Amino acid sequence: MHDDLLPFILAWGSKGSGDGQFSYPGGIAVDTGGNVYVADTYNYRIQKFTSSGIFITKWGEYGRWVPMVGTFQYPRGVAIDTNNYVYVTDYGNHAIQKFSSSGTYMWEWYGEGDGHLQGPWGIATDTAGNVYVADAAASAIQKYGTSGDWRARWGNQITGGLGEFP
Repeated sequence: MHDDLLPFILAWGSKGSGDGQFSYPGGIAVDTGGNVYVADTYNYRIQKFTSSGIFITKWGEYGRWVPMVGTFQYPRGVAIDTNNYVYVTDYGNHAIQKFSSSGTYMWEWYGEGDGHLQGPWGIATDTAGNVYVADAAASAIQKYGTSGDWRARWGNQITGGLGEFP
């Protein structure tokens, strides 16, 4: 036994489509109350648990294109902001959706022009209210405000040089 290894604490879930089961869990995030949100990619939903793994609720189902209103085609990432709003990247619909912490749909953005999304995967928020999206298909990082207003983009897939993601 290695004393320098962290002890295993808790696991939950199994393969399947029932409550607390997963099919390719993608992203995971924790809100200010310690609740855990999981992007359950191939079940096209978000699941919410207590920090000890007790199932609380779920939302979402398979859906393609706009308006999405809580439907997904491959939710990959999930992030929580300081107000406990939940942001979900929907890879297949090339969009971000915003929800309340109980799963109430608020709105979506898929970006046009400068903020266009091609394959959003990972997502994170900061304390200033910005939302950062790893746009995998575009090999770029995009920055938005909490209402979906596009702010910046860096990286591209041209040469793989400094600041570029091949």
